[in-house]
Amino acid sequence: MTIEEAIDQIGIGRFQHKLLVIAGLGWAADAMEVSIVAFVLPSIIAQWALSPLQASGIGTAIFVGMLIGAWFWGRLSDRIGRKFGFQVTILIDSVFGFLSALSPNYLFLLITRTITGFGVGGTLPVDYSIFAEYLPTKDRGRWLVLLESFWALGVIVVAGLAWLIIPRFDFGWRLLLALSAVPGVLIFFIRRYVPESPRYLLIDGREEEARQVLQQVAAENGVSLHIDRLKAQPRNESVNVRTLLKAPFLRTTLMLWVAWFAISFGYYGTLIWLPGIFFERGFDFVRTYQNTFILALAQLPGYFSAAYLVERWGRKRTLTIYLLFSGAFTFVFALVNDLPLIVTAASLMTFFTLGAWGVLYAYTPELYPTEIRATGMGAASGMTRVAGAIAPIIAGFLLPLSLVAPLALFAVAFLVGAGAVFFFGQETQNVPLEETVKADPQPSPAR
Repeated sequence: MTIEEAIDQIGIGRFQHKLLVIAGLGWAADAMEVSIVAFVLPSIIAQWALSPLQASGIGTAIFVGMLIGAWFWGRLSDRIGRKFGFQVTILIDSVFGFLSALSPNYLFLLITRTITGFGVGGTLPVDYSIFAEYLPTKDRGRWLVLLESFWALGVIVVAGLAWLIIPRFDFGWRLLLALSAVPGVLIFFIRRYVPESPRYLLIDGREEEARQVLQQVAAENGVSLHIDRLKAQPRNESVNVRTLLKAPFLRTTLMLWVAWFAISFGYYGTLIWLPGIFFERGFDFVRTYQNTFILALAQLPGYFSAAYLVERWGRKRTLTIYLLFSGAFTFVFALVNDLPLIVTAASLMTFFTLGAWGVLYAYTPELYPTEIRATGMGAASGMTRVAGAIAPIIAGFLLPLSLVAPLALFAVAFLVGAGAVFFFGQETQNVPLEETVKADPQPSPAR
Protein backbone atom coordinates (compact mmCIF):
# COMPACT_ATOMS: atom_id res chain seq x y z
CA MET A 1 0.00 0.00 0.00
CA THR A 2 1.24 3.51 -0.80
CA ILE A 3 1.08 6.24 1.82
CA GLU A 4 -1.41 8.08 -0.41
CA GLU A 5 -3.74 5.08 -0.54
CA ALA A 6 -3.58 4.63 3.22
CA ILE A 7 -4.42 8.27 3.97
CA ASP A 8 -7.20 8.33 1.37
CA GLN A 9 -8.66 5.18 2.94
CA ILE A 10 -8.54 6.70 6.43
CA GLY A 11 -10.33 9.81 5.14
CA ILE A 12 -11.50 12.74 7.24
CA GLY A 13 -12.58 11.96 10.78
CA ARG A 14 -12.12 12.72 14.44
CA PHE A 15 -8.31 12.93 14.19
CA GLN A 16 -8.34 15.54 11.41
CA HIS A 17 -11.05 17.55 13.21
CA LYS A 18 -8.91 17.58 16.34
CA LEU A 19 -5.74 18.46 14.43
CA LEU A 20 -7.58 21.29 12.65
CA VAL A 21 -8.51 22.83 16.00
CA ILE A 22 -5.03 22.31 17.53
CA ALA A 23 -3.21 23.76 14.52
CA GLY A 24 -5.91 26.37 13.97
CA LEU A 25 -5.79 27.78 17.49
CA GLY A 26 -2.03 28.12 17.15
CA TRP A 27 -2.59 29.93 13.88
CA ALA A 28 -5.11 32.23 15.61
CA ALA A 29 -2.51 32.97 18.30
CA ASP A 30 -0.02 33.86 15.56
CA ALA A 31 -2.58 36.14 13.93
CA MET A 32 -2.95 37.99 17.21
CA GLU A 33 0.80 38.55 17.42
CA VAL A 34 1.08 39.80 13.84
CA SER A 35 -2.03 41.99 13.61
CA ILE A 36 -1.66 43.44 17.11
CA VAL A 37 0.86 45.99 15.81
CA ALA A 38 -1.91 47.84 13.98
CA PHE A 39 -3.83 48.26 17.24
CA VAL A 40 -1.02 49.17 19.65
CA LEU A 41 0.99 51.38 17.30
CA PRO A 42 -1.03 54.62 17.77
CA SER A 43 -0.72 54.36 21.57
CA ILE A 44 3.01 53.59 21.46
CA ILE A 45 3.63 56.50 19.07
CA ALA A 46 1.80 58.87 21.42
CA GLN A 47 3.44 57.57 24.61
CA TRP A 48 7.02 57.44 23.34
CA ALA A 49 6.78 60.32 20.82
CA LEU A 50 8.04 58.15 17.96
CA SER A 51 8.85 59.46 14.50
CA PRO A 52 7.11 57.87 11.47
CA LEU A 53 10.32 55.95 10.69
CA GLN A 54 10.56 54.58 14.25
CA ALA A 55 6.89 53.61 14.16
CA SER A 56 7.43 51.78 10.87
CA GLY A 57 10.32 49.91 12.52
CA ILE A 58 7.93 48.34 15.06
CA GLY A 59 5.74 47.09 12.23
CA THR A 60 8.77 45.81 10.35
CA ALA A 61 10.49 44.06 13.29
CA ILE A 62 8.16 41.08 13.49
CA PHE A 63 8.44 40.51 9.73
CA VAL A 64 12.23 40.42 9.89
CA GLY A 65 11.95 37.70 12.53
CA MET A 66 9.30 35.89 10.50
CA LEU A 67 11.56 35.90 7.44
CA ILE A 68 14.41 34.23 9.36
CA GLY A 69 11.99 31.88 11.12
CA ALA A 70 10.24 30.76 7.94
CA TRP A 71 13.49 29.79 6.22
CA PHE A 72 15.04 28.25 9.35
CA TRP A 73 12.08 26.20 10.58
CA GLY A 74 10.97 25.14 7.09
CA ARG A 75 14.36 23.64 6.30
CA LEU A 76 14.77 22.15 9.78
CA SER A 77 11.41 20.39 9.71
CA ASP A 78 12.28 18.76 6.38
CA ARG A 79 15.47 17.43 8.00
CA ILE A 80 14.35 16.31 11.48
CA GLY A 81 10.57 16.10 11.21
CA ARG A 82 7.52 18.27 11.75
CA LYS A 83 6.73 17.63 15.41
CA PHE A 84 9.63 19.51 17.05
CA GLY A 85 8.88 22.75 15.20
CA PHE A 86 5.14 22.21 15.66
CA GLN A 87 5.68 22.51 19.41
CA VAL A 88 8.58 24.92 19.81
CA THR A 89 7.56 27.68 17.37
CA ILE A 90 4.33 28.46 19.22
CA LEU A 91 6.21 28.62 22.53
CA ILE A 92 8.79 31.08 21.18
CA ASP A 93 6.28 33.55 19.82
CA SER A 94 4.18 33.43 23.00
CA VAL A 95 7.06 33.89 25.47
CA PHE A 96 8.66 36.76 23.59
CA GLY A 97 5.26 38.24 22.75
CA PHE A 98 4.64 38.49 26.49
CA LEU A 99 8.10 39.96 27.12
CA SER A 100 7.38 42.68 24.56
CA ALA A 101 4.55 43.87 26.82
CA LEU A 102 7.18 44.63 29.47
CA SER A 103 9.37 46.69 27.14
CA PRO A 104 11.06 49.55 29.03
CA ASN A 105 12.17 51.26 25.81
CA TYR A 106 11.99 51.26 22.02
CA LEU A 107 15.05 49.04 21.44
CA PHE A 108 13.82 46.31 23.80
CA LEU A 109 10.46 46.31 22.02
CA LEU A 110 12.14 45.93 18.62
CA ILE A 111 14.23 42.97 19.82
CA THR A 112 11.37 41.10 21.48
CA ARG A 113 9.04 41.64 18.52
CA THR A 114 11.74 40.35 16.16
CA ILE A 115 12.19 37.15 18.20
CA THR A 116 8.40 36.81 18.41
CA GLY A 117 8.41 36.88 14.62
CA PHE A 118 11.07 34.15 14.53
CA GLY A 119 8.56 31.83 16.21
CA VAL A 120 5.57 33.00 14.19
CA GLY A 121 7.49 32.57 10.93
CA GLY A 122 8.13 28.93 11.72
CA THR A 123 4.51 27.99 12.36
CA LEU A 124 3.49 28.57 8.74
CA PRO A 125 5.66 25.96 6.98
CA VAL A 126 5.43 23.48 9.86
CA ASP A 127 1.70 23.69 10.63
CA TYR A 128 0.58 23.58 7.02
CA SER A 129 2.95 20.76 6.14
CA ILE A 130 1.85 18.51 8.99
CA PHE A 131 -1.86 19.19 8.44
CA ALA A 132 -1.67 18.70 4.65
CA GLU A 133 0.17 15.42 5.15
CA TYR A 134 -2.72 13.97 7.16
CA LEU A 135 -5.40 14.94 4.59
CA PRO A 136 -6.79 12.72 1.81
CA THR A 137 -6.72 13.93 -1.79
CA LYS A 138 -10.46 14.63 -1.87
CA ASP A 139 -11.39 17.93 -0.20
CA ARG A 140 -7.76 18.59 0.80
CA GLY A 141 -7.91 22.17 -0.44
CA ARG A 142 -11.09 22.94 1.49
CA TRP A 143 -9.61 21.75 4.77
CA LEU A 144 -6.41 23.73 4.27
CA VAL A 145 -8.43 26.89 3.63
CA LEU A 146 -10.42 26.18 6.80
CA LEU A 147 -7.14 26.02 8.73
CA GLU A 148 -6.22 29.44 7.39
CA SER A 149 -9.64 30.78 8.49
CA PHE A 150 -8.45 30.55 12.10
CA TRP A 151 -6.31 33.59 11.26
CA ALA A 152 -9.55 35.57 11.14
CA LEU A 153 -10.46 34.28 14.60
CA GLY A 154 -7.19 35.66 15.99
CA VAL A 155 -7.70 39.03 14.29
CA ILE A 156 -11.29 39.23 15.55
CA VAL A 157 -10.21 38.49 19.13
CA VAL A 158 -7.37 41.01 19.14
CA ALA A 159 -9.55 43.65 17.45
CA GLY A 160 -12.27 43.12 20.05
CA LEU A 161 -9.77 43.31 22.91
CA ALA A 162 -8.24 46.47 21.43
CA TRP A 163 -11.68 48.05 21.17
CA LEU A 164 -12.37 47.24 24.84
CA ILE A 165 -8.94 47.89 26.37
CA ILE A 166 -6.93 50.56 24.59
CA PRO A 167 -9.36 53.51 24.86
CA ARG A 168 -9.84 52.82 28.59
CA PHE A 169 -6.29 52.38 29.92
CA ASP A 170 -3.10 54.39 29.55
CA PHE A 171 -1.18 51.09 29.64
CA GLY A 172 -3.72 49.42 27.33
CA TRP A 173 -1.15 48.53 24.66
CA ARG A 174 0.94 46.62 27.23
CA LEU A 175 -2.10 44.74 28.53
CA LEU A 176 -3.11 43.86 24.98
CA LEU A 177 0.36 42.50 24.15
CA ALA A 178 0.38 40.42 27.35
CA LEU A 179 -3.10 38.93 26.84
CA SER A 180 -2.33 38.03 23.22
CA ALA A 181 0.59 35.86 24.35
CA VAL A 182 -1.44 33.65 26.70
CA PRO A 183 -3.20 31.33 24.17
CA GLY A 184 0.07 30.17 22.61
CA VAL A 185 1.47 28.92 25.92
CA LEU A 186 -1.63 26.79 26.50
CA ILE A 187 -1.52 25.41 22.95
CA PHE A 188 2.15 24.42 23.38
CA PHE A 189 1.21 21.78 25.96
CA ILE A 190 -1.60 20.36 23.80
CA ARG A 191 0.63 19.98 20.74
CA ARG A 192 2.88 17.48 22.54
CA TYR A 193 0.27 14.78 21.85
CA VAL A 194 0.18 15.18 18.05
CA PRO A 195 2.15 12.35 16.37
CA GLU A 196 4.83 12.89 13.75
CA SER A 197 3.69 13.03 10.12
CA PRO A 198 3.62 9.48 8.66
CA ARG A 199 4.70 10.87 5.29
CA TYR A 200 7.85 12.27 6.88
CA LEU A 201 8.48 9.04 8.81
CA LEU A 202 8.28 7.05 5.57
CA ILE A 203 10.79 9.16 3.64
CA ASP A 204 13.03 9.04 6.74
CA GLY A 205 13.10 5.24 6.44
CA ARG A 206 10.94 4.63 9.55
CA GLU A 207 8.26 2.49 7.92
CA GLU A 208 7.20 0.71 11.11
CA GLU A 209 6.60 4.01 12.91
CA ALA A 210 4.68 5.34 9.91
CA ARG A 211 2.43 2.26 9.90
CA GLN A 212 1.80 2.61 13.64
CA VAL A 213 0.79 6.26 13.27
CA LEU A 214 -1.54 5.41 10.37
CA GLN A 215 -3.14 2.61 12.39
CA GLN A 216 -3.56 5.00 15.33
CA VAL A 217 -5.24 7.64 13.16
CA ALA A 218 -7.47 5.05 11.49
CA ALA A 219 -8.58 3.71 14.88
CA GLU A 220 -9.40 7.21 16.10
CA ASN A 221 -11.47 7.79 12.95
CA GLY A 222 -13.25 4.46 13.41
CA VAL A 223 -11.83 3.06 10.17
CA SER A 224 -10.60 -0.51 9.71
CA LEU A 225 -7.16 -0.34 8.10
CA HIS A 226 -4.80 -3.27 7.58
CA ILE A 227 -1.30 -2.50 6.27
CA ASP A 228 1.20 -5.34 5.78
CA ARG A 229 3.81 -2.92 4.53
CA LEU A 230 4.06 0.54 3.06
CA LYS A 231 5.61 1.16 -0.32
CA ALA A 232 9.03 2.70 0.30
CA GLN A 233 9.44 6.39 -0.47
CA PRO A 234 13.14 7.15 0.04
CA ARG A 235 14.35 10.66 0.77
CA ASN A 236 16.27 12.47 -1.94
CA GLU A 237 19.32 13.61 0.05
CA SER A 238 20.33 16.09 -2.65
CA VAL A 239 17.19 18.16 -2.06
CA ASN A 240 17.86 21.55 -0.44
CA VAL A 241 16.86 25.20 -0.79
CA ARG A 242 18.71 25.51 -4.11
CA THR A 243 16.54 22.68 -5.45
CA LEU A 244 13.57 25.06 -5.42
CA LEU A 245 15.22 27.05 -8.21
CA LYS A 246 15.92 24.04 -10.44
CA ALA A 247 13.71 21.87 -12.64
CA PRO A 248 11.06 20.70 -12.06
CA PHE A 249 10.35 23.28 -9.32
CA LEU A 250 11.62 26.54 -10.85
CA ARG A 251 8.43 27.71 -12.55
CA THR A 252 6.30 26.82 -9.53
CA THR A 253 8.69 28.46 -7.07
CA LEU A 254 8.91 31.76 -8.96
CA MET A 255 5.13 31.89 -9.38
CA LEU A 256 4.62 31.31 -5.66
CA TRP A 257 7.26 33.83 -4.62
CA VAL A 258 5.63 36.56 -6.72
CA ALA A 259 2.14 35.66 -5.46
CA TRP A 260 3.20 35.56 -1.79
CA PHE A 261 5.15 38.81 -2.07
CA ALA A 262 2.31 40.60 -3.86
CA ILE A 263 -0.50 39.61 -1.51
CA SER A 264 1.61 40.35 1.56
CA PHE A 265 2.70 43.73 0.23
CA GLY A 266 -0.91 44.72 -0.34
CA TYR A 267 -2.35 43.20 2.83
CA TYR A 268 0.22 44.23 5.43
CA GLY A 269 0.82 47.62 3.87
CA THR A 270 -2.86 48.36 4.41
CA LEU A 271 -3.36 46.51 7.70
CA ILE A 272 -0.55 48.05 9.74
CA TRP A 273 -1.68 51.58 8.97
CA LEU A 274 -5.43 50.89 8.86
CA PRO A 275 -6.27 52.66 12.16
CA GLY A 276 -4.20 55.64 10.99
CA ILE A 277 -6.08 55.64 7.67
CA PHE A 278 -9.41 55.65 9.51
CA PHE A 279 -8.21 58.55 11.68
CA GLU A 280 -7.24 60.41 8.52
CA ARG A 281 -10.70 59.77 7.07
CA GLY A 282 -12.43 61.42 10.03
CA PHE A 283 -13.20 58.54 12.43
CA ASP A 284 -12.67 59.13 16.14
CA PHE A 285 -10.60 56.78 18.33
CA VAL A 286 -13.43 54.49 19.44
CA ARG A 287 -15.08 54.28 16.01
CA THR A 288 -11.74 53.48 14.43
CA TYR A 289 -11.37 50.33 16.55
CA GLN A 290 -15.04 49.53 16.06
CA ASN A 291 -14.63 49.64 12.28
CA THR A 292 -11.44 47.62 12.43
CA PHE A 293 -13.38 44.97 14.37
CA ILE A 294 -16.05 44.97 11.65
CA LEU A 295 -13.36 44.42 9.01
CA ALA A 296 -12.01 41.49 11.02
CA LEU A 297 -15.48 39.92 10.95
CA ALA A 298 -15.57 40.36 7.16
CA GLN A 299 -12.61 37.99 6.89
CA LEU A 300 -14.67 34.95 7.90
CA PRO A 301 -17.09 34.89 4.93
CA GLY A 302 -14.08 35.54 2.70
CA TYR A 303 -12.43 32.36 3.96
CA PHE A 304 -15.60 30.26 3.89
CA SER A 305 -16.49 31.29 0.36
CA ALA A 306 -12.96 30.46 -0.78
CA ALA A 307 -13.12 27.08 1.00
CA TYR A 308 -16.26 26.30 -1.00
CA LEU A 309 -15.03 27.56 -4.36
CA VAL A 310 -11.58 26.01 -4.16
CA GLU A 311 -13.13 22.55 -4.65
CA ARG A 312 -15.55 23.75 -7.35
CA TRP A 313 -13.50 26.19 -9.42
CA GLY A 314 -10.08 24.84 -8.46
CA ARG A 315 -7.16 26.56 -6.75
CA LYS A 316 -5.81 28.53 -9.69
CA ARG A 317 -9.06 30.14 -10.84
CA THR A 318 -10.29 30.95 -7.32
CA LEU A 319 -6.97 32.52 -6.30
CA THR A 320 -6.76 34.60 -9.48
CA ILE A 321 -10.29 35.98 -9.13
CA TYR A 322 -9.93 36.79 -5.42
CA LEU A 323 -6.65 38.63 -6.02
CA LEU A 324 -8.22 40.65 -8.84
CA PHE A 325 -11.10 41.74 -6.62
CA SER A 326 -8.69 42.47 -3.75
CA GLY A 327 -6.88 44.95 -5.98
CA ALA A 328 -10.11 46.46 -7.29
CA PHE A 329 -11.61 47.16 -3.86
CA THR A 330 -8.30 48.40 -2.44
CA PHE A 331 -8.32 51.01 -5.19
CA VAL A 332 -11.96 51.88 -4.44
CA PHE A 333 -11.05 52.21 -0.75
CA ALA A 334 -8.36 54.71 -1.76
CA LEU A 335 -10.81 56.92 -3.67
CA VAL A 336 -14.06 57.07 -1.70
CA ASN A 337 -14.67 59.80 0.88
CA ASP A 338 -18.18 59.04 2.16
CA LEU A 339 -17.87 57.29 5.54
CA PRO A 340 -20.34 54.40 4.84
CA LEU A 341 -18.63 53.80 1.49
CA ILE A 342 -15.23 53.76 3.18
CA VAL A 343 -16.34 50.96 5.53
CA THR A 344 -18.07 49.06 2.69
CA ALA A 345 -15.04 49.24 0.38
CA ALA A 346 -12.68 48.24 3.21
CA SER A 347 -14.92 45.28 4.13
CA LEU A 348 -14.98 43.99 0.55
CA MET A 349 -11.22 44.52 0.28
CA THR A 350 -10.78 42.43 3.43
CA PHE A 351 -13.26 39.78 2.25
CA PHE A 352 -11.40 39.06 -0.99
CA THR A 353 -7.88 39.52 0.38
CA LEU A 354 -8.33 37.00 3.18
CA GLY A 355 -10.13 34.61 0.85
CA ALA A 356 -7.10 34.81 -1.45
CA TRP A 357 -4.79 34.19 1.51
CA GLY A 358 -6.77 31.05 2.36
CA VAL A 359 -6.41 29.64 -1.15
CA LEU A 360 -2.70 30.46 -1.32
CA TYR A 361 -2.03 28.68 1.98
CA ALA A 362 -3.86 25.61 0.65
CA TYR A 363 -2.25 25.79 -2.79
CA THR A 364 1.41 26.06 -1.79
CA PRO A 365 1.98 22.80 0.15
CA GLU A 366 0.24 20.89 -2.65
CA LEU A 367 2.92 22.00 -5.12
CA TYR A 368 5.92 20.35 -3.40
CA PRO A 369 6.67 16.72 -2.43
CA THR A 370 7.14 15.68 1.22
CA GLU A 371 10.94 15.86 1.21
CA ILE A 372 10.91 19.57 0.37
CA ARG A 373 7.36 20.67 1.29
CA ALA A 374 8.20 22.61 4.46
CA THR A 375 11.26 24.15 2.79
CA GLY A 376 9.11 25.28 -0.13
CA MET A 377 6.47 26.65 2.23
CA GLY A 378 9.13 28.41 4.27
CA ALA A 379 10.79 29.98 1.25
CA ALA A 380 7.47 31.14 -0.21
CA SER A 381 6.33 32.60 3.09
CA GLY A 382 9.75 34.23 3.36
CA MET A 383 8.70 36.42 0.43
CA THR A 384 5.71 37.39 2.54
CA ARG A 385 7.99 38.53 5.34
CA VAL A 386 10.15 40.58 2.98
CA ALA A 387 7.07 42.33 1.62
CA GLY A 388 5.59 42.69 5.10
CA ALA A 389 8.77 44.39 6.28
CA ILE A 390 8.93 46.78 3.31
CA ALA A 391 5.26 47.70 2.93
CA PRO A 392 4.73 49.50 6.30
CA ILE A 393 7.85 51.59 5.71
CA ILE A 394 6.74 52.63 2.22
CA ALA A 395 3.26 53.44 3.54
CA GLY A 396 4.83 55.45 6.37
CA PHE A 397 6.67 57.62 3.85
CA LEU A 398 3.75 58.01 1.40
CA LEU A 399 0.81 58.54 3.76
CA PRO A 400 1.88 62.05 4.87
CA LEU A 401 2.09 63.02 1.19
CA SER A 402 -1.07 61.35 -0.12
CA LEU A 403 -3.61 58.83 1.13
CA VAL A 404 -4.34 57.55 -2.38
CA ALA A 405 -0.73 56.87 -3.44
CA PRO A 406 0.14 53.97 -1.07
CA LEU A 407 -3.30 52.35 -1.40
CA ALA A 408 -3.08 52.52 -5.21
CA LEU A 409 0.37 50.92 -5.01
CA PHE A 410 -1.00 48.12 -2.84
CA ALA A 411 -3.88 47.62 -5.29
CA VAL A 412 -1.41 47.16 -8.15
CA ALA A 413 0.47 44.56 -6.07
CA PHE A 414 -2.67 42.42 -5.84
CA LEU A 415 -3.10 42.60 -9.61
CA VAL A 416 0.51 41.53 -10.19
CA GLY A 417 -0.08 38.50 -7.95
CA ALA A 418 -3.21 37.61 -9.91
CA GLY A 419 -1.26 37.76 -13.16
CA ALA A 420 1.50 35.48 -11.84
CA VAL A 421 -1.01 32.82 -10.76
CA PHE A 422 -3.06 33.06 -13.97
CA PHE A 423 -0.13 32.79 -16.39
CA PHE A 424 2.23 30.47 -14.50
CA GLY A 425 0.17 28.52 -11.95
CA GLN A 426 -0.91 24.89 -12.34
CA GLU A 427 -4.06 23.27 -11.04
CA THR A 428 -3.70 20.83 -8.12
CA GLN A 429 -7.34 19.98 -7.47
CA ASN A 430 -7.85 16.21 -7.08
CA VAL A 431 -4.15 15.53 -7.74
CA PRO A 432 -2.39 13.24 -5.18
CA LEU A 433 -0.06 15.20 -2.90
CA GLU A 434 3.14 13.57 -4.19
CA GLU A 435 2.24 13.89 -7.87
CA THR A 436 1.53 17.59 -8.44
CA VAL A 437 5.13 18.38 -9.33
CA LYS A 438 4.95 15.82 -12.14
CA ALA A 439 2.34 18.04 -13.75
CA ASP A 440 4.63 21.08 -13.68
CA PRO A 441 5.07 21.97 -17.36
CA GLN A 442 8.69 22.01 -18.46
CA PRO A 443 10.21 23.80 -21.42
CA SER A 444 10.72 21.66 -24.48
CA PRO A 445 14.31 20.57 -25.09
CA ALA A 446 16.23 22.54 -27.67
CA ARG A 447 16.28 21.03 -31.12
